[in-house]
Amino acid sequence: MAASKISARSPAASDQNSFPSTSSSAPQPECDAFATAAYQRYIRLPELAKLAGSRKFPQWRNEPVLKPALQGLEITFRFVSISLSDTRPYANHREWKRRLESIASREIELIAALCEEEGGAGAPIADLSSCAGVLSRGYSSQEVWKVPGAAASVVARTSEASLLPRLAAWEKSEDAAAKILFQIESQMQRCAFTLGLGEPNLAGKPALEYDLVVRPFDLHALKRCSKAHQEDQVLCTIHQILESWLSAARELVARVEQRIESEEWAAAAGDCWLIERVWKLLSEVGDLHFLMDPDDFLRIKSQLGIKAASGGGESICFLSETLIHVTGACKELRRSVPRILGVEADPNGGPRVQNAAMLLFHSRRRGEGDEMGKVELLQAMQAVEAASKRFFFAYRQVAAAVMGSLEVSGNRAAYVPAEALDSLTQMFLEPPYYPSLDAAKTFLGEYWQRSDLGATKANW
Repeated sequence: MAASKISARSPAASDQNSFPSTSSSAPQPECDAFATAAYQRYIRLPELAKLAGSRKFPQWRNEPVLKPALQGLEITFRFVSISLSDTRPYANHREWKRRLESIASREIELIAALCEEEGGAGAPIADLSSCAGVLSRGYSSQEVWKVPGAAASVVARTSEASLLPRLAAWEKSEDAAAKILFQIESQMQRCAFTLGLGEPNLAGKPALEYDLVVRPFDLHALKRCSKAHQEDQVLCTIHQILESWLSAARELVARVEQRIESEEWAAAAGDCWLIERVWKLLSEVGDLHFLMDPDDFLRIKSQLGIKAASGGGESICFLSETLIHVTGACKELRRSVPRILGVEADPNGGPRVQNAAMLLFHSRRRGEGDEMGKVELLQAMQAVEAASKRFFFAYRQVAAAVMGSLEVSGNRAAYVPAEALDSLTQMFLEPPYYPSLDAAKTFLGEYWQRSDLGATKANW
């Protein structure tokens, strides 16, 4: 991967002109087609992508983003079942439970934020107060209760196909399921509906038709059925969660691009902050590799033929075409900086973008009128950059820890040219995506430092 070059005249042009497009850019790793196809078959990616990409509710604008996110959450419920069903005497059930509770909590926070951003328009929901306290025969997982002071009774509906209600009834997982259910109740407070997974739903809000949206039976049919190799199921499930959330991130990046085109700066900023949180979630999911037993994992690694960059192929994470696409799309957001600032990038490397950024950051009216949301959007875009690079740095450390440092080229980054580095290292050693914004903040900081220094001298 060749390192991107920054203009010597000014950093301004690098936000748009000094980087080639994603399709021709050297930093995008290219994997062997056979290895990629094998990876996709292993985690049942074509079937998983078909489930996430199906559109059953055309009036629901949030479906492309929310459906894969909910499927990632449902796969996490399956992961809880897999980890607590592990009969190996050396399995660390307590730490697996804690980690999966934490990941489920993060997922629920993100799902609630997605629901809150878009509201409930067009969502397939069941109005629980319209049943007049009567149970329908088609749903056995229902209960009737009445809010004190309210005239109507409420029929609370619980998903029949999700694994979470079953986890709540299982002695080994009832405490974890209880925490997850209360997280759903807490996080969905500001949303127009709740998920309908057995949470208390004290507000009596409409419940999402979870089984119709997520299709848990079809989703769980994609699990690995290898009972002889526990780590086989674990590895597959980790990457199914990653792919589900990467699908949601891909849709979010596309929505950011549309909103920038429509000059909806504040809404685009909100989506960028969500993308940043998805990258952080992906890092936490990747850390689950640490809990895998070394001997069992290295055996399944050998059987699957997994190789790191120095072993003749790309790191396993680069076998994900969606990850490569999302990474490139996040990087290409830098091309929208001139549009956001209302200037054209100087083809000769002049500081137009940098100067416009300085004026925006220092403007007294930066949160008013046409400028509303612009600073937040630029900040969020840089946060996405930081989170994505942090993901690749963390993934490299995880790969070194679980497979050995020689598998990921050890510490070669300090001794070899950038062109010879493995792709993981190059991803987080790339130059900043937004050099004009960096330069604008540097000069603005210098301005305030000189101003404060002058004021201090005047006081003396």
